Amino acid sequence: MSALFAIALAQAATAEGCIGGLCDAERLRPFLEKLSTARSAPEPVRILQIGDSHTAGDQITGSWRTILQTRYGRAGRGALPPGRPYAGYLTRDITAGQSIGWSVNGIFGAAWSPTSNVRLGLSGYSLTTAQPGATVTLSADNGRNFDRLTVCALSGPGQGTLQLSLGAAVVSWPLVGAEPGSRCRTLDGNGEATIASATVIGGPVTVTSWSTERRMGGGVILSNLGTVGAQFTHFGRTDDRVVATELGAYRPDLIVIAFGTNEAFRPGFSASAYEASLRSDLTRLRRLSPGVPMLLIGAPDSATKLPGLQTGESGTSSPCSGNGEWRPTAALSSVQAIQRRQARAFGIAYWDWAQRMGGRCVADGWTQGASPLMRGDHVHFTSRGGAEIARLLQADLDAAMTRIVSSAGEPGWSTPAYPTTVR
Repeated sequence: MSALFAIALAQAATAEGCIGGLCDAERLRPFLEKLSTARSAPEPVRILQIGDSHTAGDQITGSWRTILQTRYGRAGRGALPPGRPYAGYLTRDITAGQSIGWSVNGIFGAAWSPTSNVRLGLSGYSLTTAQPGATVTLSADNGRNFDRLTVCALSGPGQGTLQLSLGAAVVSWPLVGAEPGSRCRTLDGNGEATIASATVIGGPVTVTSWSTERRMGGGVILSNLGTVGAQFTHFGRTDDRVVATELGAYRPDLIVIAFGTNEAFRPGFSASAYEASLRSDLTRLRRLSPGVPMLLIGAPDSATKLPGLQTGESGTSSPCSGNGEWRPTAALSSVQAIQRRQARAFGIAYWDWAQRMGGRCVADGWTQGASPLMRGDHVHFTSRGGAEIARLLQADLDAAMTRIVSSAGEPGWSTPAYPTTVR
């Protein structure tokens, strides 16, 4: 490690033990140690991110996936919601399709029904049908083929049968069981395939998630499981048994929690209620994934023109210089402070997304220019902005790896040169 880089690391570390925007990075040691040798390891490093539209849109996670897989190896696309669960559903590196005849359930929005008895898992969505021949498909994009398919579905009395196919490999999978439960089935192909499918032989069948991988040995998989408009509390609508079964199948080495924007835009936001909810949600996720390192990502900077959101229980959000019409919601700073406090209380790592963007009131600047980093709503990111956020996050993880992991200097890993932050 060069003297200049060592100085840069020392300057980045704050009194609170942060490296850039990454605080309590030591909590990520098991993940960082595995990542440092990912290219030569027998098993891939698996990252699973749950969150809101920032996660669902895959602008940020997709760019982060590209960075990781370019460096360490492309081990697959990872876990996805089944089929195409909502209008405008986007994926990168893979195309999802579904036939007619499926009904959708989800943890939030039009897909959520409080009277539904359909249990939900990690993806936040499920597809149900009793129609024989109903099919969901996954097709590789741009040569990103795969040779392993995992499908997770509900099991129990009266459940039907799926036929899983991966290239030329085909298997029948009965889901009937004595008790209501959840199962995941993995099908390995005889070679890399461009398409996989799950077809109903007899119903009813409920699919909760699925995943594609490459059995190359090593590499990285990054799964983005996001729900547009959701808050972390909505993840509580998932079923413990289903989530535990899927976590056992997907075996994440790191769980990334990326909520907070919708909490900050919630009318009538209560800091005490949010803090209690966040404690409860983190307690549950830790119980369902014991020993798995976690990274809580703080809410990014954003802005609104709505006076009703600029004022809240803590008062009125102060205006931003240069554009008094747009300003952060009154709740945003409270959300960020609570997230940071609870991450530390739970002993999990925290990434200060807003600080790495440049701090309070930078959202308006990110919407400007010929190639803006944020969309005009001052909330969502463009593809260029998503790539910049991914770059900043990985830069902080790289710095943490250099500081924490003794194997950082071994062959196969080196500190990359990052360009100056785009503003």
